[in-house]
Amino acid sequence: MSRAVVIRAFGPPSGFSLEEHDPGVPGPGRVRIAIRAAGISYVDVLVAAGLYQLKPTLPFVPGSEFSGVIEAVGEGVDPARIGERVLGSAFGAAIGEACVIPAKLALPLPDAMDFVTASVFRVSYATAYHALVQRARLQPEETVCVLGAGGAVGYAAIEVAKALGARVIGSASTADKRALATRGGADAVIDAASPSWRDDLKAANAGKPVDVIVDPVGGEATEPAFRSLAWNGRHLVIGFAGGSIPRLPVNLALLKGASLIGVDVRQFGNYEHALAEANVQALLALFAQGKLHPPIARTYPIDDFVAAMEEAQRGVTAGRIVITMAAPQ
Repeated sequence: MSRAVVIRAFGPPSGFSLEEHDPGVPGPGRVRIAIRAAGISYVDVLVAAGLYQLKPTLPFVPGSEFSGVIEAVGEGVDPARIGERVLGSAFGAAIGEACVIPAKLALPLPDAMDFVTASVFRVSYATAYHALVQRARLQPEETVCVLGAGGAVGYAAIEVAKALGARVIGSASTADKRALATRGGADAVIDAASPSWRDDLKAANAGKPVDVIVDPVGGEATEPAFRSLAWNGRHLVIGFAGGSIPRLPVNLALLKGASLIGVDVRQFGNYEHALAEANVQALLALFAQGKLHPPIARTYPIDDFVAAMEEAQRGVTAGRIVITMAAPQ
């Protein structure tokens, strides 16, 4: 029987267990995947601790993005898909050796993409692409400020924005993360903890306000960022990795003609599935062109999941953390 990390009570990673876990036989329109690798992020650990705005029903398996091989299909799914290498996303399914998901959420993996890279590709890059393309309607030569630029979505947003022809300023809290943002293509980087943050941002943009804010951080970072927007600016609310949901004086939107725009890639996929999948195909094309490079910091075997989740919880690692599963013998 396969194993998975199971959360029976919200709390720290040390309170979770690696248990036998059978996701079952795939029903109509579904596939069973033998997972090879799963990405783990700071937000995944917040969810596991019960500190995120989304609280799953207990018990659950943490994680939401992974890669693997289809090992069984349900009614209505082409049996030829068995053995197909795929990348997938499904909330509450990733950190285990097998899962069952809708077949439409399991996308063929390009030959040039390995399992570890694929496990951190779909959610973060799809979020960044949807945010910048559909929500912000980013135009070439506009300037984007990315908060949390060394994080999963932040780094993806840098690469996507550069691929779309924008100028990018990254904001990150550590020297390692700022260096990562620079490697990702940011035209300038600033210290997120600087007491003169707004002045630093303006100086990095030749004294001008910015057109788009990518905000997966929330907390105290949001208001000064919104105040730094240009006329017709767009502030993309993606998440609250900072741990708190900010309050914002709405008169700021009026004074700047600016927009506060919510970004939820999972809801987008539910309501506009065809467009969401077209986005992923566009991202895979950018990967094939060498424009996207998911940064892998470290991998852990599933038996060491506590160490992996604790590293993600500290939030200081520059690059992605991946949990790997051994291939069946």
